[in-house]
This record gives sequence, C-alpha cells and structure tokens, in this order.
Amino acid sequence: MQVTDDELVNFEANGAPLLPPSRTEGFVENDGARIWHAVHGSGPAVILLHGGLGNAGNWGYQVPALVQAGRTVVLIDSRGHGRSMRDARPFSYERMAGDVLAVMDHLGIETAALVGWSDGACTALILADKHPERVSGVFFFACNMDPSGTHEFKPTPVIDRCFRRHRKDYEALSATPTEFDTFVADVSRMMQTEPNYSAAQLSGIKVPVTVVLGEDDEFIRMEHAEYLARSIPDAELIVLPGVSHFAPLQRPELFNGAVLGFLDRIA
Repeated sequence: MQVTDDELVNFEANGAPLLPPSRTEGFVENDGARIWHAVHGSGPAVILLHGGLGNAGNWGYQVPALVQAGRTVVLIDSRGHGRSMRDARPFSYERMAGDVLAVMDHLGIETAALVGWSDGACTALILADKHPERVSGVFFFACNMDPSGTHEFKPTPVIDRCFRRHRKDYEALSATPTEFDTFVADVSRMMQTEPNYSAAQLSGIKVPVTVVLGEDDEFIRMEHAEYLARSIPDAELIVLPGVSHFAPLQRPELFNGAVLGFLDRIA
C-alpha cells in the first residue's frame, strides 16, 4: 500500500517511521561541533542530508528502500540539529559540508552519492563543488543556490505541522532541548544570507547533478530549479507531481523512485 500524507497530518502526530537498527552509529568531532551519524545496509554508499530544522529521522521512509536496493546508507544529523552539537559560531553550509567530509573520513568512505533535501541539498552541492573527487553525484532536492531562488515566505497549515513536529523532535533529541527558538533564529539567519553561488560557479561543478523540485514547493521557485539545471553542466531536472517541499514524507514511493533512478544512472 502506498503512503500518502500530503497534509503532513500523520507526520505531525507520529513523525516519520522509526529508523531500522543501524550497523554502527556514533559521533565525530569536527570544527567545533560533535556530529552524529549512523550507517545502515551494505553496498555503494549514499549519504542522506536532511533539511533545515529537521534531523536524520526524517528519512524514515527512505532508508529501508535504499538498503533493500543494495546501498550503504549513511545518515547525518547536521551540526546543531538532532543529536549533533555545535559551537557558538553562526551556521554555515560550508561548515556543514566539512562535517559531511569528516564523517566520510571517519568511516573510510572514499566516494559517495549525496541525497540532499532543502538545506541538505545546499550542503551536498557545496561539498561536491569543493571536493568533487569524493562525490559520485548529487540529488539536489528543493533548495536554492542564491537568494533569488525563493518565494516570499507565506505560512501554510502544512508548514505549520512540519514546524510543530520539528519542535517536538528537537526537544526529544537535542542536548539543548530548551533552545529551539534560538536554534530556529540561527538557522533562519543562514537561510536568509546563504548560499550565494553565481552562474559561473555553478558552471564549474564537475559531478553529475539531478535537480528535483515538487511542483507545489512552498519555498523554491520553479524558475530557479530550471536555472540550476541549465547552469550546472549536464544536469537533469525532475519535477515531482502533486507534492511540495515535503515530498519524502508526503509520497515516499514517488520520491524514492526518483532517488533510485538517479543512483542507477550514476552507478
């Protein structure tokens, strides 16, 4: 039976499905932060990078599908998110890209495919730009690479439900459970000022990239996704019908099919 949670009613009430048991998990110290990670399955490595304010548990629908498809799945809580901790410096996508690289080094992963959702997509593409030899490809879902790529923010019931779930998860997982509002303000400041990639920088990206957007995305302009696909060499554009910024939760089979197709193409 296919899962459909277009309004995120189930996600708000219950969260994503619980992650299966990992074969290893722990923390890596890097650049003033303590980064939580977990490893599932076996096979070629794929790293899942969640969106802003979320945590690795938001990939609960994706991990079993990827493990079943013969992949090693690496989950990471971005610095300051979930179980990961950070220092007092501002959030930065480049710092988060460095954290992913530190986890790869710790686990002995030479190259991996990166699947990024929203902030995680920025992190993935920046890592691919800085260290293309470590990245076999980027599935870039629902993010912008310069400030022109976003819609004016307008609250919706779906966004509100997701936000309430993020608050609950943060309070349950974080080492600083009472600081959610400060955390939101700090992450929002990063989102409002980063990233700032030019067309020339995008044209220098050397790894396979698939740009993906839900046709009803609340945050990212379709024209921006089209621009990214034109500007990144040989990039592909996929528009997911009937879903928004939260496609991995709304219609996971649809999203998973796009991810698996991407992984098969870059293999």
